[in-house]
Amino acid sequence: MTETTAITSAPSAARPPQQARGRQRFERILEAAEAQLIQGGLSSFSIPELASSLNCTRTSIYHFFPSPYAILNELTRRHLITLEEEVEKLSYAIEGKPWQQVISEVADIVTNYYNHHKGAGILILGSVASHESHQALHLTISHIGRHVDTLMRAIGVTLADENPDAKALVVELGTACLRLSYFLHGEITPAYRRECAAAMIAYLERIIAAQQITPNSAH
Repeated sequence: MTETTAITSAPSAARPPQQARGRQRFERILEAAEAQLIQGGLSSFSIPELASSLNCTRTSIYHFFPSPYAILNELTRRHLITLEEEVEKLSYAIEGKPWQQVISEVADIVTNYYNHHKGAGILILGSVASHESHQALHLTISHIGRHVDTLMRAIGVTLADENPDAKALVVELGTACLRLSYFLHGEITPAYRRECAAAMIAYLERIIAAQQITPNSAH
């Protein structure tokens, strides 16, 4: 970021307004911020530029967002909620499907979301050295991992949550494939989507074998 307020100790939580007029301004700021992010990337994101594009004062933005992090974190939070909702829909249609197919569909959903929402790719997959991306990655692992855990429990497989955290590891393995594709190609290619699914499936097969549960006998 180009602004001196981009410091990890700066407040990082947005202040959503209660009044309708304030909510409209809040949403306009977020829309303009995502547009700026898509156009210039994370490194060039700044509140002065955002204020200029909105033809408003910086103070009016700081009223809702005390730092650039607050804006980026709110955008990330919204993308994660939407992505989580998309993955959650799988839980309503898994009956009769091989679990490997379900995991492959998770990879499809996540890939399609990132490829159709460039801002989400920038915030969550891009700029691996940034504070925001590390925080976003942690949230992604937590959110998607919970649903992978739910899907696996439906076939009788329990994923450990400590030493090691199997839920985190399976999502981390898949995300690593997506992140590399984003870094190399600016998008998630079909080849890397397949590798994402393959990595998660291979790890889960090992978990299943360790628990002496086979995909065909688990229901």
